[in-house]
Amino acid sequence: MPTHSKRFKKALAGVNRQKGYSVDDAIDALLATATAKFDETLEIAVRLGVDPRKADQNVRGAIVLPHGTGKGAKVLVLARDAAKEKEAREAGADLVGNDDFLKQIESGWLDFDKLIATPDMMKDLGKLGKVLGPRGLMPSPKTGSVTFDVKRAVEEAKAGKVEFRVDKAGIVHAGIARRSFKKDQVRDNLVALMNQINRMKPSTSKGIYLKTIALSSTMGPGIKVDPAEFRVTA
Repeated sequence: MPTHSKRFKKALAGVNRQKGYSVDDAIDALLATATAKFDETLEIAVRLGVDPRKADQNVRGAIVLPHGTGKGAKVLVLARDAAKEKEAREAGADLVGNDDFLKQIESGWLDFDKLIATPDMMKDLGKLGKVLGPRGLMPSPKTGSVTFDVKRAVEEAKAGKVEFRVDKAGIVHAGIARRSFKKDQVRDNLVALMNQINRMKPSTSKGIYLKTIALSSTMGPGIKVDPAEFRVTA
């Protein structure tokens, strides 16, 4: 059985694990329990009423959060055209290239946070799906990471664009802020993400769409949010 630190047990003691908190109360509890000695990431887990095995219910998207994520993303851009490579560098991409990086990725190198590719790279990049897919690094038109508008994609990634995708259990995980953020900033980011998830509700999804919502910090306990805070009527 795993054992918890005194710090974690103290944080846990201040949380009602059975209660579904309001948004404001949940954020207060979240910030109060993020007591590690580093700037913890604040995360959300949303269980959706979808069947991820069905292509039309595989919720996937992206959003540029109002206040970013507080974490600088290391961006790799893969492009064939020299003009697009120049555009990527001028926009602030950390790494730019094509076949050289494809070989490195194939060998297991994954020292980047975001991968943006022009459409003409996808034929070769698609062969690396088994390497990139499980790590959430495979670019997709749905998230705006497969595009010829390289400048915009890089700028959004650097500004704190969050990509999300429902997993096999029907849960969306995402980082929404850092412990150093002000409460209003955390709230703005949370609301923006939940609004985006609501907008992406599949038309074929029946019953309750937002089943459960939980917030947590990197080293803190889970805090339930009342899903009714974000449910919308069709």
